Amino acid sequence: RAKAPPKPKPEPEYVHEPRNLEDLWLSAFPIGTEWENIDKIKEFNWNFENLEKALEEGGKLYGKTVYVFGSTEPQLLNVDGESKIVLIPVVVAVDCPFPPSDKIGINSVQRENEEIVPMRAMKMAWVPYVPLEDR
Repeated sequence: RAKAPPKPKPEPEYVHEPRNLEDLWLSAFPIGTEWENIDKIKEFNWNFENLEKALEEGGKLYGKTVYVFGSTEPQLLNVDGESKIVLIPVVVAVDCPFPPSDKIGINSVQRENEEIVPMRAMKMAWVPYVPLEDR
């Protein structure tokens, strides 16, 4: 009489516990990134826990006034055997008691000169980030 194969042990179920500041980097607008490429930033599960830890209690930036902005660095990478342009997010944290400049420089290869405009002309501003637990 054949024995039934042993039942496979169930895989432990992983439930993602949201971290309080995990979407901080996403809330920082990626300056210099074309509108049509904004969603490409979310194609990979980027992790900025180092920034989160610096801003949490016990971290180097805890309790300080910190301004955060983002950008992207396009890189040609091999993804699943294909060459693909990947927008790698870059996050800059500025530890400063007063806001950085409210001016934005606009430049591209199509423009002859750089144009400097107030952030509000681009519908941008330095705004407070609200952590997940406070929403």
